[in-house]
Amino acid sequence: MRRRLPVFVLALLLALPLAACDDEDVRAPFADSRTPPSLDIRFQPPGGWAWGYVKVGDDLVQRYGVSAPHGAPRGQILILPGYGESAEAWFETARNLNDLDYVVWILERQGQGGSERATPWRDLGHAASFAPDVTATRAMVKAVIRPNGQDPFVVLGAGDGGLVALRALEEGLRADAAILSSPNFDLADPPRSKGELISLARWARGLKLGFLRYPGQAGWKREGPDGVAAKLTHDQARGAVQQAWRLANPDLRMGAPSLAWYAAFYDAVEATTRDLKRVDIPVVMLDAGQDVKALPQPQRAVCAALPRCAETRYAAARHALHLETDSVRASWLKAVDDALRTAPASPAAAP
Repeated sequence: MRRRLPVFVLALLLALPLAACDDEDVRAPFADSRTPPSLDIRFQPPGGWAWGYVKVGDDLVQRYGVSAPHGAPRGQILILPGYGESAEAWFETARNLNDLDYVVWILERQGQGGSERATPWRDLGHAASFAPDVTATRAMVKAVIRPNGQDPFVVLGAGDGGLVALRALEEGLRADAAILSSPNFDLADPPRSKGELISLARWARGLKLGFLRYPGQAGWKREGPDGVAAKLTHDQARGAVQQAWRLANPDLRMGAPSLAWYAAFYDAVEATTRDLKRVDIPVVMLDAGQDVKALPQPQRAVCAALPRCAETRYAAARHALHLETDSVRASWLKAVDDALRTAPASPAAAP
């Protein structure tokens, strides 16, 4: 690693002049996205969809959305998307869950989707720590969702959003059950070996250079791969949804993460896996058998360490289970519904 370090340092120094750019308008949170033309109705906002913001202390403003069923709700679910995903990618799932009589909340991650940015480069997923995501999740539940202790409340974390969900539960978030959809506890596609990446990312963060990308990783590109080309799903229509929203809404575009984000991710993995025994509620882990983002062994290890965890692996599925073909997605959606149905509300879940 020492022989490569000077080249890495040079790449960082070459990028330093860009740090002088600053634009508060570019950083600002963004709501009311424009629906892409010709987008199928199932991928459009559910009826009555509303946007809101949550902010804790000096942390960045984070965007959330909510939709409710037509009739009386019989439960609530909070969805925490994975890296690079905006709430718009979950609209079809929100519609499906509304039809099953659930209130659906989606809290976007810090510096992603319509949330406020920490840097002038809106397509850069930057975070020095996952702690603000965890704090915002807890605040969202306590101050905005406010479970009543009568209807079930479940939190669903997708990808590295699963890390945020588990850490929030470890730090006192009360829910009746948790669902982890293709949770990521170790990156399957790091830009270099894990040990070297952790060292470099933490080193860059310590030198206040964490806002830079790893050399060679790029921002959002119009000609970039859709979900099928990126091997996130087998479904052509669903695989094109996120890219369609990004084409119509420049504020939603996301490229590769910052170096600090990698450091924050591995910090969160260490903290979360250390305290798994604190999660005393049922956890349903839904994994993909053809996942190019998350490694299977850490998923199995986490589920085994949790006091009450049941794991299901869909052998023919790719990472984005909520965007997979009907044959896979129907089973995944039923598992989500079952988790809500079998999670009787407890007064302990009320704030």
